[in-house]
Amino acid sequence: MEIMVLWTRQVPEVWEELQTFGIYHVKEEYIRKKNGEISDYYLKLYRWYTKEAGKYTKIPAGCDYPIWLSVSEEVMLRPVENTVILKVEVPRDKVVVCNMEAWGYVVNYWYVPLDEEDARKHAEELKRNGITEEDELISTSRGNFYPMLRQKIKNSWGRVFTMPPANSSDTAATMWEIRREWVQSCERY
Repeated sequence: MEIMVLWTRQVPEVWEELQTFGIYHVKEEYIRKKNGEISDYYLKLYRWYTKEAGKYTKIPAGCDYPIWLSVSEEVMLRPVENTVILKVEVPRDKVVVCNMEAWGYVVNYWYVPLDEEDARKHAEELKRNGITEEDELISTSRGNFYPMLRQKIKNSWGRVFTMPPANSSDTAATMWEIRREWVQSCERY
């Protein structure tokens, strides 16, 4: 069985839950605590991400939100006060690797281009249609006037999972549970 070594920054409650129950699944309350008034926005994105990631791995029942991990210690989220850094060794089949640059496009409701030429053609299409704020095609009713363009944008989002990242800093891993036996170390800050 192939194993991946990954790092994740979490709130201390995650480590406590792992020690108490032996397993951790993301709780909506933690997302709300972290993201405040924009939580609903992220919850919707994470539910989309989980649904799509289900095409690439088996996601445990009841797990709606991914756990984000770094694929190398060099690019992991740096520790901040009142967090823990967990180093985990996980079976590869539990992990979905994604392109973080592409994820940034999805978060902004933009088209994920295949390459520079595709990006140029898409920009020309937007310009031809008088669209200056691409995200409005997804986030407002303006997309109702351009349904094919809206669908083109949404269809491109799956590239988060299929486009190879350019480098390790554009690579992230996600999974939907952490088991206590996978944790190799826990650093408190």
